[in-house]
Amino acid sequence: LIDSAYNDRRAACEAAAQHLGVAELRDALPHQLTPDLPPELFIRARHVVEENARTLAAADAFQTGNLAEVGRLMNASHASLRDDFEVSSPALDAMAKAAQAAPGCFGARQMGGGFAGSCIALVAAARLPEFTAATLAEYARRTTRAGAAMACRAADGASTIDQRPGGAP
Repeated sequence: LIDSAYNDRRAACEAAAQHLGVAELRDALPHQLTPDLPPELFIRARHVVEENARTLAAADAFQTGNLAEVGRLMNASHASLRDDFEVSSPALDAMAKAAQAAPGCFGARQMGGGFAGSCIALVAAARLPEFTAATLAEYARRTTRAGAAMACRAADGASTIDQRPGGAP
């Protein structure tokens, strides 16, 4: 990543944090984003600050089972990654749009560090076959490329297991 645009994003975030007077940009709050930031720093900072807020809101929405809100937040996240952080690509945008419009989709966004990669969608399990067919057909129509899909379920994250004799399982 030494010569990639990833380092440009990191440098912009560091400069925005310094301008805002916070140790790390993740520590900035929405009210601290002011128009006196240079335009590029403003949009990079806005992405980070708003993405942190979206992540917290999505966790709350998952807790209450509000999948429509999680989907709305995912769609907003993709738009921010595309427009403010500028780490999407035409192919990723096409996949996200195709997924967002497909039956059973609550929301979709790119995943990973950007600059290509893949898209993740939150989909009603009962509509998965219909969602997959519609998404891949629309992606192929938009890009003239074949896409691929992989279904998975959310699961508990990593945890510590005490393997010592007499330890907790």
